[in-house]
Amino acid sequence: MTRTEPATDTRAHLSRERVLETAVACADRHGLDALSMRKLGEELGASAMSAYYYFANKEQLLDGMVDVVFGEIEPPSPELDWKTAMRRRAVSTREALNRHRWAIGHMEGRTDHGAANIRLHDAVLGCLRGAGFSLEATVHAYSVQDAYIYGFVLQESDMSPQTAEDFAAEAQRQMEAYKDMLAEYPHIAEVVGGHVAKVGYDYATEFLFGLDLILEGLDRLRER
Repeated sequence: MTRTEPATDTRAHLSRERVLETAVACADRHGLDALSMRKLGEELGASAMSAYYYFANKEQLLDGMVDVVFGEIEPPSPELDWKTAMRRRAVSTREALNRHRWAIGHMEGRTDHGAANIRLHDAVLGCLRGAGFSLEATVHAYSVQDAYIYGFVLQESDMSPQTAEDFAAEAQRQMEAYKDMLAEYPHIAEVVGGHVAKVGYDYATEFLFGLDLILEGLDRLRER
């Protein structure tokens, strides 16, 4: 497609940054499948051809959108000890992915990487290497952390309750709904009925519990 200047539109004041900002906001509201170049043009108050000036197709647009998400993640600071820096990076990643649920499953598989993506990956690798991890251990440490973070957020997005109180209420409902079956499943009755139905389940608390276990295990690997 020949790249030509978009038609002047005083309503739009288009720029690459504004197109990406609008695309991300649209995907946040409606999901990635609902986003098209035509829909994006409508959101911008312009034509689909205007968006094509900046991105040849939806895949290129998605590359840019993913880089926006990477740009919201706090990179590990060299001023902090490595575990604190990794912990903050993990928390920031979870928060960014929860703001942009459509991005889960698209963060690490892109073939065209933006500046924010490369900058963050380099900072994480540098933090691990600076902490004394070998090359092989650095790969292990990066892999297990991202698998946990992305997996946790994916699981989180699949659950409808939002608060500990919501979880407790839902657990109570399920205990009542399945009460005739629970004699066959005593461990569910014990844990869900005896704990979750009373105190609920808190995403942030459970996320940090698992994250700290991983970081402690990686610290032992680093020391070896």
